[in-house]
Amino acid sequence: MAEKEKDKSKSKNKKQKHQHPNDQSTKPSDFSFKPCSDVKGLRFGGQFIVKSFTVRRARPLELLKLLSYPPAPNKDRHHNKLLPFPSTTAYLPTNFTILAHQAWHTLTLGLGTNKSKVLLFVFDSETMKSSVDRTWPSEIPLGDVNKKLIRGLSGCEMARFKFRKGCITFYVYAVRRIGSFVFSSSEDLRTILQSVVALKDFLDHTTMLAMPHQRAIRYQDAVAMAH
Repeated sequence: MAEKEKDKSKSKNKKQKHQHPNDQSTKPSDFSFKPCSDVKGLRFGGQFIVKSFTVRRARPLELLKLLSYPPAPNKDRHHNKLLPFPSTTAYLPTNFTILAHQAWHTLTLGLGTNKSKVLLFVFDSETMKSSVDRTWPSEIPLGDVNKKLIRGLSGCEMARFKFRKGCITFYVYAVRRIGSFVFSSSEDLRTILQSVVALKDFLDHTTMLAMPHQRAIRYQDAVAMAH
């Protein structure tokens, strides 16, 4: 009897160690910051060709559309003149990356991944975001993200979150200066994490091809992206 209970305990511990990425906590008190040199970066497995695929910096409205997050009504925006998540920088797959993923998946008879990566960096403040945006490229190969964006931020620490949503994997990083005792954008971070968790799986990300050239992005259109 004691041996059975012991086996059950071991099995429970194993399950806890292999926690699914989508089961991560979104509570601000659970954010675990580490120096940029120690935080986990993007993972590619054996799909080395994916490192050459590129991502581009998203416009604020594109981020809202991707998260299916409703922008404030026009009258509220007129008074506030601010969109949600002003301290967040996002990188989305380029047209080339989306088409390359589809081609690679087809050429390898389904063995090559067709999953794209989306990166969200939530900075401690708008000032910090503006400062970093001036040094970061508007477009970058996925293989350079770990070295140039994550490891390249000296004097900073990050908390990393990863969510798999069908054919899109979301990497969310909270960024602050080393030595900070609080994270000023914790409310925005919590809202973003909850929005990602609430998204349904993306079955086909080719709808993102329209995003770079759309003149107007309406919240109603976002529903068609997540199935």
